[in-house]
Amino acid sequence: MIDEPCQIGSNTKIWHYSHIMNDCTIGQKCNIGQNVVISSDVILGNNVKIQNNVSVYTGIICEDDVFLGPSMVFTNVKTPRSHVSRKDEYAQTLIRRGASVGANSTIVCGIEIGKYALIGAGSVVTKDVPDHALMVGNPAKQIGWVCQCGERLEPGKTCERCGHVLRIS
Repeated sequence: MIDEPCQIGSNTKIWHYSHIMNDCTIGQKCNIGQNVVISSDVILGNNVKIQNNVSVYTGIICEDDVFLGPSMVFTNVKTPRSHVSRKDEYAQTLIRRGASVGANSTIVCGIEIGKYALIGAGSVVTKDVPDHALMVGNPAKQIGWVCQCGERLEPGKTCERCGHVLRIS
């Protein structure tokens, strides 16, 4: 289901049982999996891949080349209550270019995940994540660094897979 108005870039694929709500922006060459909800005012860059069973709530911004694994979870309110409307309190969550969020992870609202960061499956991210950080656990802790291509890599070293040199500032 696609609610108008919304912007969907060319060559974007949207699979079965998904709901694209009004006033969202989806870039070019995105792949939106089965049973995905994209809420109003969400911004997705180009080449974003969202696997099955993900809800992308108002306040979420994903830059280009972001990967969201199956059944990962975003929140958008820090203290939700059924009987208290907090629609004016949606917190912005920013997923920077090239970051990947593993299956069944939870991303607590109001944080930023850095460029090319890799969030391991099942992790619960409660605070900002640096560029290229490898994060795992509950709560998620940094256990290393990853290259742009996703290989584990020490700062200053050259990746054998892609030739990138990891520079951490």
